[in-house]
Amino acid sequence: MNTAICTVFEKDYHYGVGVLANSLYHHGFRGVFWAGYRGDLPPWANSLKQGKGYQEFSIAEDCAIRFVKLNTRKHLGFYKPDFMSLLWDSYCPDVDALFYFDPDIVNKCTWDFYEKWVSRGIALCGDSWYQVPANHPRRLAWKEFAESNGLVCDRQLDYHFNSGFIGVNKNCKSILLLWQKLIELGEMAGYTDFDDLYAQNSFHHYPYLYGDQTYLNLALMVSTHPLSTVGPDGMDFVPGGTIMSHATVPSVKPWRKNLIMSALEGCRPTITDKLFWRHSQTPIQLYSSAKFFQQQFAILCGSAIGRFIYRHPI
Repeated sequence: MNTAICTVFEKDYHYGVGVLANSLYHHGFRGVFWAGYRGDLPPWANSLKQGKGYQEFSIAEDCAIRFVKLNTRKHLGFYKPDFMSLLWDSYCPDVDALFYFDPDIVNKCTWDFYEKWVSRGIALCGDSWYQVPANHPRRLAWKEFAESNGLVCDRQLDYHFNSGFIGVNKNCKSILLLWQKLIELGEMAGYTDFDDLYAQNSFHHYPYLYGDQTYLNLALMVSTHPLSTVGPDGMDFVPGGTIMSHATVPSVKPWRKNLIMSALEGCRPTITDKLFWRHSQTPIQLYSSAKFFQQQFAILCGSAIGRFIYRHPI
């Protein structure tokens, strides 16, 4: 199967992009990783080759990151379906499937698992807020919004999915246009501010269209494409996950975290923290050897402190 990976990032999220790329490479991905960005290119991306509308950074002989500079007023969270559609239309029209990963995800499983997964339907992971029945008042409000715009919600869903990852087979790519359309309808109706992904007024006020994730879940309700889904274990939101690990809000991102101080405050190193630093050096070296060994020591100390001081999440 001919597949490609993509993400979007700005500011210090380039650390997450590097670790995501390393973790995917170590688990067998070979091909092109498309990275849409605003601002500056990562300091670790050197010896770039100029391509048609992108700059290419070679990870290894058979794997590369292609950086595409973005010009959009949207928060990059809202731009995910736009970027995936742009890639399929203009950059990689021949791929059989396209996968989006947030740049604060670390991969844990072999790449062939993803290729088999997406062949069965749109690949999705359950969110930490997972059980949202078809008759949940928020879901009914989303449905009313869609129907007020002439869309029909034929699919009854009882689960809620995280928008930090999606795998789409070429036969299902119209889901991206639907996701994009719903976001733009929400903005035109005044329910969404393109500059503010997690505006509190959108969370607390009808029709509760909160971030890009709500629109993705609504698009799944409108779409009839087959789905292939895993639960919240797919992103390490609950124990036992084997697929990926996601450092979600409000967690401090692994590259920003003071591991020992956090442990003293009751937050011991997470699975994602440990995986981030494990994949921070090869094949892309993001940190000096001294910094890497310092963080490995901090993980050991933080884990030891966490045996005695631990604050359970609410």
